[in-house]
Amino acid sequence: MRASPARRLNKLDWLHAGMAWCQRGIMLILLVPLFACGLPQVRESDKPPSMALRVEEVADTQLGQTMRPLKAAHPGESGIMPLLDAYSAFAARMLLTHSAQKTLDVQYYIWRNDNTGILFLEALRKAAERGVRVRLLLDDNGISGREMDARLAALNKHPNIEVRLFNPFPFRTFKPLGFLTDFSRLNRRMHNKSFTADNMVTIIGGRNVGDEYFGATDGILFADLDVMAIGAVVDDTSQDFDRYWASASAYPLSVLIPAPSDEELQALSAAADKAEKTVTGQGYLKALKESQFIHDFIKGQHAFDWSKVELISDSPDKITGEAKKDELMVFNLARILRNPKESVDLVSPYFVPTQTGVDGFSALARKGINIRILTNALESTDVAAVHAGYAKWRKPLLQAGIRLYEMRSQVAGSGMAKYLGALGSSGSSLHAKTFTIDRSRVFIGSFNFDPRSAQLNTELGFMIESPGLAQQMEQAFKADVPESAYEVRLDENNRLYWLSYQDGVEQRYSVDPGTTLMQRFFVRILSIMPIDWLL
Repeated sequence: MRASPARRLNKLDWLHAGMAWCQRGIMLILLVPLFACGLPQVRESDKPPSMALRVEEVADTQLGQTMRPLKAAHPGESGIMPLLDAYSAFAARMLLTHSAQKTLDVQYYIWRNDNTGILFLEALRKAAERGVRVRLLLDDNGISGREMDARLAALNKHPNIEVRLFNPFPFRTFKPLGFLTDFSRLNRRMHNKSFTADNMVTIIGGRNVGDEYFGATDGILFADLDVMAIGAVVDDTSQDFDRYWASASAYPLSVLIPAPSDEELQALSAAADKAEKTVTGQGYLKALKESQFIHDFIKGQHAFDWSKVELISDSPDKITGEAKKDELMVFNLARILRNPKESVDLVSPYFVPTQTGVDGFSALARKGINIRILTNALESTDVAAVHAGYAKWRKPLLQAGIRLYEMRSQVAGSGMAKYLGALGSSGSSLHAKTFTIDRSRVFIGSFNFDPRSAQLNTELGFMIESPGLAQQMEQAFKADVPESAYEVRLDENNRLYWLSYQDGVEQRYSVDPGTTLMQRFFVRILSIMPIDWLL
């Protein structure tokens, strides 16, 4: 039988498509040698040394005068203030940028070229115009596009601003090509987040810089958690920034990106004006002006929780694989988690425990330690592959007596969502990284309980000795998690099921709620693949 014209056309389409892909593959293979020349050499003159200012050098600043009596009243301690919603998190950073008089040290994994990202860049430029020294250290995997490169280059041209890119990609047009020739290096990233003003106040936590982290979008919002700190731990944070800033993996932007035109800095200001005038920008800035956080902070009505705070971070040498065991964050976290007395409550958006983690948590559970874990449900995660790395460990964890919760995507009105900053969005994805031990100690930072955070990326966080803050988290688990998340359980036949409680009504699901058969099939396939080390 002769094929129909449509049938013949379909075959020709497939043939043409196949030939096109072959051509692309051949071109890619031919281009690989061009991308194998590596990073440019950095001369001493390209990377002038700089350090955080000493406390006495910033004592006369506005922030210094405000914080000095507080620090004097609490020697050796640090004051902690949780930033419990997205608006407060943005407002606090903007307030510090406007208040700084001498230095701003800013370190992030992701910086979006969107409304909040542009507004922050413009705020840094204005600070530099006032004479503030700005050091901006960004992981190069977390910025994208020629437009963002041009804006950073324009900032870097300012005499009071220096931008460095951590573990950079040498070729800017299509950066992922770098993975073809230097995967082992580029697969390791700087995941740290810190924002420090005048070496007097710092903010650390899980948030990157972008609309989805600060409630400036109508789409998916990341439910996250930051803390603002003053006191002893601020100097520790500044010293940690200094070692990353000076590390061999921090490249001056000027050796990677061509010098900008004179118009680029003006273009940044124009982009900021446009961001403010957009519908999202107008509504967001209005909400910020009405933020209770701003009013309370200005009136001095915010009370800090004073306690012992330990900064824990990876050595930047982790990127090159040269860090010693005791210089790794996971080494210190293992020490902290080794001997809880009563309970561990853990929140991690990308929880991939591996066999080692399952064995460790199971051993604690056998000692009678009450362990509760909150992570993303499949319907709310933004990385399905990571969920696959977690899903295969659910049964062993539950069999050990550990309670598992998976955050739903539509939880904007719940208490836990408000606690973690998920306000006003059409959906949310958990992004906070925190755990509580014995209702007395709290960790808040960038560390996910997954192989990537443990072995590949650098991380930063605070271990806070604060019963008050720990009890807030414990109360959130007790009262709000059941309204915000599915509880995962095992039935009498050792099969998983999910329970949710909405307005006091219990619902039961036999498969991952809110997902399709194709999503579940995809996760199932990924879960049997040996990719945990990448997650």
